[in-house]
Amino acid sequence: MVTRREFLKTSLLASAGLALGGISSLKARSYAHVREANRKVAVAFIGIGNRGEQLIQDFEKTGMIEVVALCDVDLGAPHTQAALAKYPDAARFQDFRQLFDRIGNRIDAVIVAVPDHAHFPICMEAMALGKHVYVEKPMARTFLEAELMMQAARKYPKVVTQVGNQGHSEANYFQFKAWKETGIIRDITAVTAHMNNPRRWHTWDSSLQKPPAAQPIPETLDWMTWLAARPYHDYNALYHYGEWRSWFDFGMGALGDWGAHILDTVHEFLELGLPTEIDPIKLTGQNDYFFPKASTLRFHFPERGAMPAVDVTWYDGQDNLPPIPEGYGKSELDPNIPTSGAGEINPSQLNPGKIIYGKELTFKGASHGSTLSIIPSEKAAEMASRLPEVPTSPSNHFANFLLACQGLEETRSPFEIHGPLSQVFSLGVIAQRRGIKLQFDPVTKRITNDAFADALLAGEPPRKGWESYYKR
Repeated sequence: MVTRREFLKTSLLASAGLALGGISSLKARSYAHVREANRKVAVAFIGIGNRGEQLIQDFEKTGMIEVVALCDVDLGAPHTQAALAKYPDAARFQDFRQLFDRIGNRIDAVIVAVPDHAHFPICMEAMALGKHVYVEKPMARTFLEAELMMQAARKYPKVVTQVGNQGHSEANYFQFKAWKETGIIRDITAVTAHMNNPRRWHTWDSSLQKPPAAQPIPETLDWMTWLAARPYHDYNALYHYGEWRSWFDFGMGALGDWGAHILDTVHEFLELGLPTEIDPIKLTGQNDYFFPKASTLRFHFPERGAMPAVDVTWYDGQDNLPPIPEGYGKSELDPNIPTSGAGEINPSQLNPGKIIYGKELTFKGASHGSTLSIIPSEKAAEMASRLPEVPTSPSNHFANFLLACQGLEETRSPFEIHGPLSQVFSLGVIAQRRGIKLQFDPVTKRITNDAFADALLAGEPPRKGWESYYKR
């Protein structure tokens, strides 16, 4: 971890001259078709263990893919064996750049399920080569990376993009849209979002004064490619196999992991855009290396046309529950939440979700595709006859992406839709790291009250050999 002074001297904004101000709103349409309509989409999976393996199964179920290549920096490790055995004839790579160089002409699309810090270079390379991109959430780790990815989607309009918040193709998406359009959801002034289950770093020592000590690199792992554009770190098992999510240098914590499944429809259909203030009301166990053990973050979004200003307050941490309104009722868990093996779902706690407060109505919802309910139940009964019919989804999130690759649908969570929400998460992470209230200018896209926080919008300069991805 560099010192504050060193970071300010070497930040990407300063050294590369990359300013965020003056970038116009991105409304690109990233829809096109594969070379022959209605044939299977030739795909490469980049990241094939754990969540990557789940995605392989999800895409297989569509019956619309031809698996051409498998890529994983830890190729040959136990967690990659199932995918390798399933597709013995697929080309195999440890470095995504070699994949594109050697067989790029054979693939239409890539499915990216790697740590957050590595999303950016893979997606930028794919888009530049005209390959459609499905990437797990959060879309990017830093504010600048999300900005550049949105710019690339605009630059390559024939490329289809989709972020992996699968609830954006499930019931909540269509319900929220219908309820907003018919005025059931209106005059929203506050949203509470909560994810209070155990996380990997909750048992760690927050007094950590230096990074984990170097350990031998596993024989199967290409550590330098795993690091991607990040400055060099010695290998330690606490960075690998999902542990990367715990560290500011590599992941996005609980906010980036779960916010995409809880706040996606709120952000899109309330047209929230970017906040003007991010206030870390509570941070427990804050340190310079990994995420706090509990966070309460308040994002202030100004008025948008006729819609009032909204405060979105995020709660994470096992003992940091949000206030629950009278008549809330039972906390329900979405059955579509994929398992991760990390044991983070604890049904005895308040399940991940949101409470949406309007001037007239209050709504509660869970995560992913779970539908909203009007609370209390007496008010729900009163409103029942006025609720509009909600259409069913014509395709799940994975089929939606593949159909869009064939020119038959439009993706529901393309980079231009999800990108600003990813930037909201980046701002929240900066507030968690700095521990101070941040003032943000959505027009210039700069943090105006803290130079260090402003530098964190871009982060450290990329490692040597990775600079080109940040100059497109």
